[in-house]
Amino acid sequence: MREPAMETVDSFGMMAERQFADVWSREALSVRERRLLLLGLLVGQGLHEMTDVQLDVALRAGELNETELREVVVFLSHYAGWARGAKLNDQVETLIELVRQARSDRSDPAG
Repeated sequence: MREPAMETVDSFGMMAERQFADVWSREALSVRERRLLLLGLLVGQGLHEMTDVQLDVALRAGELNETELREVVVFLSHYAGWARGAKLNDQVETLIELVRQARSDRSDPAG
């Protein structure tokens, strides 16, 4: 007899994906506002890896620009603590440099 465990995982994944899609597509808050709320939550909880992902999406999707990301650092440093603010600052500056480098590499016809 075959184990149903894999089907359960697939069903859960589909359900979770749909719930996230539903939450992110509601109309009362913009995607940008949701992204800011999520960033505050992740930084406040010290979830650095997940923060990296959300920062990357926010910048590359144009939800937040470099100046706005830096302002998020200033704001959250006061509420999440200086240690978490310093980590967030490092994450933001690293991301900005990576994105700038990727853009310059794409625009350089020789490279």
